[in-house]
Amino acid sequence: MTTSSPIGVGLVGYGLAGAVLHAPIIEALPDYRIAAVMTSRAEAAERRDAPAVVSDIEALLAIDAVELVVVVTPNDLHFAHAEAALRAGRHVVIDKPMTPDVDTCDRLIDLAAETGRVLSVYHNRRWDGDFLAARARIAAGGLPALYEARWDRFRPEAAQVWRNTPRPGAGLFWDLGAHLIDQAVTLFGWPDRMTADIATQREGAGADDYFELSLQYGERRAILSAATLVAATRPHMALHGVAGSWWTEGLDPLEAALRAGRRPSEPGFVASLPDIPAFTATADGERLPAPVSAGDPYAFYRLMAAAIRTGSPPPVDPVEARNIVALIAAAHAGAPLPPPRLHDSVGRV
Repeated sequence: MTTSSPIGVGLVGYGLAGAVLHAPIIEALPDYRIAAVMTSRAEAAERRDAPAVVSDIEALLAIDAVELVVVVTPNDLHFAHAEAALRAGRHVVIDKPMTPDVDTCDRLIDLAAETGRVLSVYHNRRWDGDFLAARARIAAGGLPALYEARWDRFRPEAAQVWRNTPRPGAGLFWDLGAHLIDQAVTLFGWPDRMTADIATQREGAGADDYFELSLQYGERRAILSAATLVAATRPHMALHGVAGSWWTEGLDPLEAALRAGRRPSEPGFVASLPDIPAFTATADGERLPAPVSAGDPYAFYRLMAAAIRTGSPPPVDPVEARNIVALIAAAHAGAPLPPPRLHDSVGRV
């Protein structure tokens, strides 16, 4: 599509991710209008553009106004919904992780190339303020000896949601691990080796709720971890090396703002978000504040619109997203680190 008219979006799924984390960002950009939502929740029709509410993917794909399908259903449904959309000639965004297994990721990448549609995966944490700050520090000062990214929560009771059930793609490692691994691989490339410790620690949890993954780059280490029983949270992201340390305390504020009902379409929305507390410690031990600005919440969908209209690269290359799935699947299976797929087929012919 080369016109500048809004791209019609079909939102497949309307839970927390669809209703709170995707739809408000999409609506904040004039490039889009939500034309249809696949959900059982009638209130989806109350969104800005009064989308049609449908009960299944076939009904959504029968709506001609839908040009881009955004898949935000449980992880084990991603493949079926994305495949149907691509075969129907629609562009596709899949919430991370792409799918819970490598074979279906490869099939979607190849199908996107065959159909000439844009396919991307919502690894939106590449535009978080702390990640952008870490990337800039690495570019300016060289690679750290140790990189840490920890996502701590204190949720002693396991909620009765699909992520805590024994089904493909459930658990903390597929959820937060997908973000943390994608960030590390974006910063440092494909590791030489990995070791993984994955566990279920809470009573009543049906899927893993703790992990610590070590990605090894020669003598350099990237330690990625998430846990649900940490009341005194540790630094979220940190760089350590011969010149000292830099670390952040707390997450990018976007998700908290969205959960609180803030609208990204509000004038000055990003400027109003609080800074992320961050600090440096020099080689002599001096600790200094170095606050980090919030990231760019609009970047992914802005780049996706450009990819659809002009053929520019998708915001997240689906081959890169597939490689994250390969790493997660291997770690879960206790298998060695797999080789990454090369960029031989990238979502558009």
